[in-house]
Amino acid sequence: MPISVGEEGHVGSSACRNSDLETSCSAVSRSDMAAECGSGNCDAWAARDPFGILSPYKFDRKHEIAGVVAKVGADVRNFKVGDHVGVGTYVNSCRDCEKLSRELLLKTHLHFQWYCFKIPDGYPLEKAAPLLCAGITVYTPMMRHNMNQPGKSLGVIGLGGLGHMAVKFGKAFGLKVTVISTSESKREEAVRLLGADNFVISSDENQIESLKSSLHFIIDTASGDHPFDPYLSLLKVGVMALHSFPSEIKVHPANLNLGGRSLSGSVTGATKDIQEMINLCAANKIYPDIEMLKMDYIHEALQRLVDRDVRFRFVIDIENSF
Repeated sequence: MPISVGEEGHVGSSACRNSDLETSCSAVSRSDMAAECGSGNCDAWAARDPFGILSPYKFDRKHEIAGVVAKVGADVRNFKVGDHVGVGTYVNSCRDCEKLSRELLLKTHLHFQWYCFKIPDGYPLEKAAPLLCAGITVYTPMMRHNMNQPGKSLGVIGLGGLGHMAVKFGKAFGLKVTVISTSESKREEAVRLLGADNFVISSDENQIESLKSSLHFIIDTASGDHPFDPYLSLLKVGVMALHSFPSEIKVHPANLNLGGRSLSGSVTGATKDIQEMINLCAANKIYPDIEMLKMDYIHEALQRLVDRDVRFRFVIDIENSF
């Protein structure tokens, strides 16, 4: 399915302007509604219409796209027709502000050459798509806070689309990984499928107590409301990186001050980090666990997201859906 992009800010033009790329879209990853929430099932806020009904028409997330370059503008230097590319969580910016030099998320849907990323030859497009959101979301704080030190210990809260990528990166970096989940049913997946070194149930006080002051880092991907003090107490002197939007964050100051601990937040990554992550995944054969589906399965897929029945990312097969 061809996607044309124009500089004026609209999608769908047949023209390919000088700095733009036209791509043939092959795969779109869509499981922004996390497969694991802090408590209960996911409420699927991103896919409900004003009446609360699940609707693919409400689910307006035009990112995590992988495809093949079909046309390039005259000023495009880094891509050529036939290249495999991906589009992530942001697609345009002023390219001049201080914030841009760190991290940026813009809610527009234009695709300029600066925000397309090369997918190395041999890396499956359907597996590349989730890297552009779930992958970079956890990769950025892991690199920012030096969570790539072999032998150190990492806790991953939540085993959904983001959490399973954090486990994969952690193992690739040589970390000892502990998965902290609300669901006993995920133990086998965490340990046998993903290679986690340890698995604990967050509601089991004895298991949580046994982890106190044992972790160097924590990646928190639980999307619902959940307590923070119990998790912060699991850190030695380290950082807990938050990737979700709970309604509030309550932390006792002593958990930070006396323990020398930090609480950080992150949602995406800079362009250089995204390409670096993609290259790392290709070089080390790090692949998201996905389920391919076609467009006519969207309604069922949305309900499965609500029921937390995703292992671990849905990818829409655009190429073969029409």
